[in-house]
Formats: sequence, structure tokens, C-alpha cells
Amino acid sequence: MQGFDPKFRDFPDYIIGITKEIWEDRGIATLHDYYAPKIVVRMPGSVSTGNQNVIGATMATLAEFPDRTLLGEDVIWSGTPEAGMLSSHRIISTATHLGDGAFGKATGAKLTYRILADCHARNNAIDDEWLVRDQGAIVRQMGWDPLDYTRDQIAREGGPEACTKPLTPLNDIEGPYKGTGNDNEWGQRHADILTRIMNADMGAIEAEYDRAVHSELPGGQTGHGWAPVDRFWMGLRASFPNAQFTIHHQIGRDDPQMPPRSAIRWSLWGKHDGWGTFGAPTGADVYVLGISHAEFGQLIGGQTKLRREYTLFDETSVWKQILLHTG
Repeated sequence: MQGFDPKFRDFPDYIIGITKEIWEDRGIATLHDYYAPKIVVRMPGSVSTGNQNVIGATMATLAEFPDRTLLGEDVIWSGTPEAGMLSSHRIISTATHLGDGAFGKATGAKLTYRILADCHARNNAIDDEWLVRDQGAIVRQMGWDPLDYTRDQIAREGGPEACTKPLTPLNDIEGPYKGTGNDNEWGQRHADILTRIMNADMGAIEAEYDRAVHSELPGGQTGHGWAPVDRFWMGLRASFPNAQFTIHHQIGRDDPQMPPRSAIRWSLWGKHDGWGTFGAPTGADVYVLGISHAEFGQLIGGQTKLRREYTLFDETSVWKQILLHTG
């Protein structure tokens, strides 16, 4: 861990440790150290620069959800301390909506939802980030339909002209990280599976996923077996059948006492020109930023399958792009 505080035993310890220190231990001021001054933070709903913006957003979130926890389920990573490392951090978060804020008036709702965050770190500081939070799960637990929530959000942000614009390739900001991951076989296998699915080879699901696959999908949806996976990917691709599918980053890992696993950051960019998860086609230009984690294994000897999948994109940012197009 050259260049990193010696209190961290390895990169996952750094990522999980600083997350707890910042959020749960209220070490918000440590963001001056752990986040680079000109960090680029991309979320599906926005893109921003500078750790001062991160500090402000962190305090606003804690004012709205003061008991928030961030439980690190996994850190799938690549790189070296000398050249820089990229972590794909999977978090399950719990919180109670006790304050007024970005999600409206306090509802008292108790929430459980996932986050997937890709962070590039070098010399003890994060300088580039892609973060996908399961907004669909959050708003549903508050009693909202994601479309209705997004319509209300646009109004609260000042209307279509003034509201915060979702991330697209047109407003993205280039950061310091230029890597694309590693060439480990599990990342490549995962990338091949997603590419087949996005090329309409839906038979890849029964061929490559375990029959009892456990899936965690947007909207807080937990699935078991092939059917939920098929419905999810079919519904998403059907909404954007001609959109360009791109894999931006892939990592595979073989670690002791862990299953073979992978992390893929991907996107869809194109027209909402099909019937699917997002209803009647509108012709809106839509950018979907997604992150997927997978775990592989052999339940039956000689048959290595994808046994667990975790995929997130932000439903509300997709609806926002559609609503801003349709008015």
C-alpha cells in the first residue's frame, strides 16, 4: 500500500475503512484528505467536481438520514498502489428518513438499499468516482412511484430548465483515471455474458447462469432463478433496443476464501424507442449508467456458472431524461 496510510492493511480495508470513518464516525472533515481537491464525481443524476461539493452533499444527506449505515459487502479491485487502484465497492445501506431534504419532507420511512461505487485512488486519496445508488428502492420505500417522484423532483428543483440535469456523455467530465480494469478470466466471462444479452442472445441466461441464481436488481428487487434475471434484462433492453451498449471497465478477481468474482461498469446511450420497462416509446435520448457484480462457482462438478448477480442503475435518472424530453 505504497503512498497510503499504514493503518490500512490492504485496498479493501482502505475503501471500507474510510467509508465508515466519513459517514458513520462523522469524520466528514477527513474528506479534505481522502478526496482529491478536484475529484470528479459522476452519478446518474448529476456530475460534479471538487471535494467541497462532496462535503456539502455528505452533510445534506446526513441531515436527512442521520442514522445512515454503509455496510461494505465487497470490494472488487484492480491496479497497483504505484499506478493507482480502482475499487468497485458494493454497499448495503440502512437509513431512516428523519429530515427534510432532497427526497422531500421527512417521512420517517426506514430504508434498506444498495449502492455500487467505482473509485480510483492513489496516494491515499480518491480522485475519480462513478456512483450508482438504487434510487428506485429508496423512493418506493418512501411510498412513491419512481415516475411520480421524478416529476415532483423536477418541480422542486425549479422546473425543466432549472433542474439538475442527469449525466450523459454530453456533460460528462474527464477525470484522471484512464484505465479499463484487468484481463482476469472472470471479468472477461462476465463481459461476454452481458454482451450476449445486450445483443439479444437471451439464451445466454439459461446457458451461463446457475438455475438457482440469486439476483439483486434495481428497485430493491431480489430474485431467485432464471426468470427474474430474464425479465430484468429483457425489459431494460426492450426499452432501448437500438442504444449503444458499452463496457467501460471490467475487473475479475481470484482471492483466497472468496468465490471467483467480477465487476463491470457499462452504459446504454440512445433513443427510448421500444416498449419495455419504461413504458411507451418517447424517442427521448437516454443515458443509462450501470454497474454489475457477479460471483461464479461450481455447484455441479465441471459446470461453472454465474451464481449471484448484483446490478444497479438509477430508474429515476432515466425517467428524468424521458420527462425532460416529453415535457
